[in-house]
Amino acid sequence: MAEMKTVFTKDAAFPAGPYSQAIATSSTIFCSGQIPCTPEGTILTRPDSTITQMTELCIKNLTAVLEAAGSSISKVVKVNVFLTSMDDFVEMNGTYEKFFTHKPARSCVAVYQLPKGVPVEIECIALA
Repeated sequence: MAEMKTVFTKDAAFPAGPYSQAIATSSTIFCSGQIPCTPEGTILTRPDSTITQMTELCIKNLTAVLEAAGSSISKVVKVNVFLTSMDDFVEMNGTYEKFFTHKPARSCVAVYQLPKGVPVEIECIALA
């Protein structure tokens, strides 16, 4: 049976519930969804923040978690994006493509709502 390690870093948002920032195995890192929340606990919301700023913070959080697990954003193989409105799809994509230049597999779905009232959440799977 493969070993599993819980991943935690103070450089990303603290989990909003009873789950880990990520679980690492010898070959794969499974990152929990990241919302636009700073490591200090400040949640970006509208109208003070744009989807661009919120998407960037989600990805920065994922980057920090991946690095804490010994991986990197360039090793991401699958991304799931959750939006509360597909009206934000184009703006989110504009930011997303700057970070995921290697174009990993991805799904993007509209959901009714997300934790803490945020409009975007992003999770990923990466190689170790």
